[in-house]
This record gives sequence, structure tokens and C-alpha cells, in this order.
Amino acid sequence: MFPSSPFDPQALARSLLRRRRQGALATLMAKGGAPYCSLVNVASDVDGAPILLISRLAVHTGNILADPRVSLMLDERAAGDPLEGARIMVAGEAHEATGAAAQRPRRRYLNAHPDAEVFAGFPDFGFFRVRIDGVHLVAGFGRIVDLAPSQVLTDLTGCEALLEAEPEIITHMNAEHSGTMKLYAEKLAGAAEGDGSWRCSGCDPDGIDLASGLEAARLDFPERVRDPAALRAILRRLADEARSRS
Repeated sequence: MFPSSPFDPQALARSLLRRRRQGALATLMAKGGAPYCSLVNVASDVDGAPILLISRLAVHTGNILADPRVSLMLDERAAGDPLEGARIMVAGEAHEATGAAAQRPRRRYLNAHPDAEVFAGFPDFGFFRVRIDGVHLVAGFGRIVDLAPSQVLTDLTGCEALLEAEPEIITHMNAEHSGTMKLYAEKLAGAAEGDGSWRCSGCDPDGIDLASGLEAARLDFPERVRDPAALRAILRRLADEARSRS
């Protein structure tokens, strides 16, 4: 039987890119070219591209340095049969960010994985950004779609002011609006209600990323925002909506 519920493959793929914090990384062995798969922690850049923090002592890092082609699988980890949940296979190339270009990937990754701070300063570790060439989405029977990078990545054109202010925005939201972060996660982003606290771990033109321990949630904006003023306005609207559901 074909599924009858609404299906937005672009939105689903974007959500997995933003929400998933672990994935299966496939690389090509530097000697012989055989496939090699490993489990990695993942964060997302402001446009949604995956970011990895990996060590040169690891086999997958040596493989990438010899041949940057990779694939990365991210899945929903739904209860029950794992094959019933949606998953994406991201195909592309992984390249290390160095010098000033590493500042944003570093900040974004450590916002998502604070405990990795201890490893980030080791000389053998580096931040690698996956340049997406394509995404293959499997979301159930009859729901298999190939997507282009432009369909899953956030367009950052004209959003320089928002991107520049992101660190200050995150600091302010977590220091002054921790209760609102919890409301966003539980009332609007589908997170289970509980006693845990939530914090903002990322902000971009399409939404904000929220984290509580190992849990992650994504709050998409009803419209694209380009600067801090527009962000404040839309966050106030969303806060009012979240409170109305309490």
C-alpha cells in the first residue's frame, strides 16, 4: 500500500542534516581502495553541511587525506524496525578547514558536542567539512528521492549580518531565555516533555538548533530571516505560539 501522509523530501532531508549528531561515515581505503565504514559524531554548518572532528590517527582520516570522497548516512533512529525510519546518504567530499576558515566549523561543532572541547586542541585532530554533491533519501515504500545540494542546503545569500552575530545570539538566548528554549523544543519542535533543560546550539536563516544532553531538536522558522532584527521578531512570535500551547 502506498503511503498517504504528506511527504516533503526536501524538508525531511534538511531536518536529518540538522538534527542528527551521529552517523556512519564511508571512506575509501588509502591502500587498495576498499570501502571502509566507521561511526562518527556530526554537527552541521550554518548551511547544513556536515562537520566532522576527526583524528589523523584514525583510519578514516588517512583515507580522506588520500581521497576526499565520502558518503555519510544519517538516520532517524526510530523505535522498532530501524528500516522503517527515514535516512539519508550524503555523497560528497570531506576537506579539512584550516586557519581562519576553521573558526566557524570549530564553534559550530563544539556547540553541538561540548564534551569534544578536550580533543579539539590536540594537534592530530582537525575539523572537516563535507561538501555535499548529492543526497539520497529513503523514507519508506515509494519514498525514495535523490536531491541536489541546492534542495537541502540553506542559502546564505544576504544573511551576513545574521551569521556574524550568531555567537552573540546563542550566548544571549541561553543566558536570558533558557525557559523559552525549553518551550521551543517541547511545544514547537516535537521534543518529549520532561525535566531536562534545553539550550540553543545554532542559528541560521532557516531556524535554530536546540540541544539537551544527547538529544537534539530543530525549530524551523515560518519564513527566512536575514538579520538579527528579523530574528528577534520571529522568535517573539514563536515564543507567543509556544506559550499558547502550554
